[in-house]
Amino acid sequence: MRAMVMERFAAPPTVCEVPDLTAPDGGVVVRVLATGLCRSDWHAWAGHDDDVRLPHVPGHELAGVVSAVGRGVTRWHPGDRVTVPFVEGCGQCEWCRSGNAQVCPAQRQPGFTHWGSFAEHVALHAADTNLVAVPDGVSYEAAAALGCRFATAYRALTGRAGLRAGEWVTVVGAGGVGLSATMIAKAIGAKVIVVDRNAGALDVAMDVGADHVIVSDGTPVPDAVADLTGGGSHVAVDAVGSEQTAADSILSLRRLGRHVQIGLLPPAGGHPRIPMARVIAWELALLGSHGMAAADYPAMLALIENGTLRPQSLIGKVIGLGEAATLLPTFDTASPVGMTVIDPRRP
Repeated sequence: MRAMVMERFAAPPTVCEVPDLTAPDGGVVVRVLATGLCRSDWHAWAGHDDDVRLPHVPGHELAGVVSAVGRGVTRWHPGDRVTVPFVEGCGQCEWCRSGNAQVCPAQRQPGFTHWGSFAEHVALHAADTNLVAVPDGVSYEAAAALGCRFATAYRALTGRAGLRAGEWVTVVGAGGVGLSATMIAKAIGAKVIVVDRNAGALDVAMDVGADHVIVSDGTPVPDAVADLTGGGSHVAVDAVGSEQTAADSILSLRRLGRHVQIGLLPPAGGHPRIPMARVIAWELALLGSHGMAAADYPAMLALIENGTLRPQSLIGKVIGLGEAATLLPTFDTASPVGMTVIDPRRP
């Protein structure tokens, strides 16, 4: 099969032929028909994730068709349309049994702990726990957008922050996660402010429902948010992952506000400083959000099927593996508008 392969960290990946995959016990092989290109994939390429072993195939947001089934799988068959959360729970521990596979201590992650979806096929583990059926009315491109960014944003706002209609939410970052959070927050009935340095991305944020946008080109973001909201947001989301964006998110909150950290904060440049004095004095809640378990997908998929949520409208472009191999090393500094989806069938 064709795949994008990393031979060295922070070096250009190549697209080449690699051996075909065999379905693991309890798992499946999926023919990849769409897979998202995400900032987390850049972190893997840059060597920020200790789980990655070279040579490596990145990619963790995917949708496709089951092509082979391993021993012990009971729920899935070749030809089934599926997607998967980027966290594969073991299916056996107390967290998986309670529906919280996203924090499974024995979790696996395609594109990180094992070869991922920037390929024509991907092997997935504990299929009966982790796979999600994709309804016929949901495209593969839309389903691929769910595995990390959209599902993470959905659970961050609904399951972690408990966002309510009428509340203010500040979303720092108008990439895939931030645009997803914007769309979801508006569907809940919240008032949304989106912050980004890219004016084009902010235009898309307005198209998907943002009430206000702030260009972070030196503007004191917390002051601007306080002026718009009369004292700060009820909820704020760091959808980028940097010391500055985390601080902007936290300092944009009103008293008793809730901050959700979605963007990864790798310690490559030193652990980030967090404005804990404000957290203590204003009794702010700091929450992490690490994807969403397959058990929680049905409610989200129902909103996609009935048109309330439209992840497909967040897709900026669809590219092949070759273009993706060129784009991945630049993803940290590029300013793509909307989500970029890879179709491995393309050159």
